[in-house]
Amino acid sequence: MRLLVDLERTMERWSNTLWESLVPRARKQAEVVGVLRRECDDRALILDRRRTLVPNAFVIELPPESHRQLTDDSAQVAGHLAAQVRRHAAEQGYTFAGPVGVRLAPADDTRVGRFRIRSRISPLRR
Repeated sequence: MRLLVDLERTMERWSNTLWESLVPRARKQAEVVGVLRRECDDRALILDRRRTLVPNAFVIELPPESHRQLTDDSAQVAGHLAAQVRRHAAEQGYTFAGPVGVRLAPADDTRVGRFRIRSRISPLRR
């Protein structure tokens, strides 16, 4: 019986460790997506009844350590976040002046666990 109790405790520890490692990442991703959406909503320019222009160029400033960890996956992360911005814009009926771009950049003045997003409207260059 003692063996089963020990096994159950070990499994529970593993499960808790797994959830602790997964949940914060999902929450942080949702937080970043939420801030990107708010950035679009807050910086929207109403051009006429049918067109509302929103930022399409985003820079997410991360602490240097976080930026180093994401360096290998930055293109995938940026692509996923750009897709989330495009989806939100489609749902809200927003338009862009050019293609949506998200870039990850290091920022020395940002604390660990924090990030800052800068956005602008960047016209399509020909």
